[in-house]
Amino acid sequence: IDVLSEIVKAVDKKCDIYLDGGIRSGNSVFKALAMGAKAVFVGRPILYGLANDGAKGVERILEILDDELRRTMSLAGFRTLEELHRADYDVVRRSV
Repeated sequence: IDVLSEIVKAVDKKCDIYLDGGIRSGNSVFKALAMGAKAVFVGRPILYGLANDGAKGVERILEILDDELRRTMSLAGFRTLEELHRADYDVVRRSV
């Protein structure tokens, strides 16, 4: 996630950026999307939920990630993912 904004600038919208690795919370999801990622993968948290409580654990992890993402978006002044995708990363970075 540390170099994501540089990657986004380098590809200059010629392709979509998908981030895999290092995503552990809804806050991390927010940062990645704000920096220009089209989507993120959250494999490790899902596996932890699965190992802990099967399908119920996976559902709970997804609920937690969703709650964290929505809360962070709200605190930063965004109502939808579309608004976040259209935002200028430097403005978003100063708001969180």
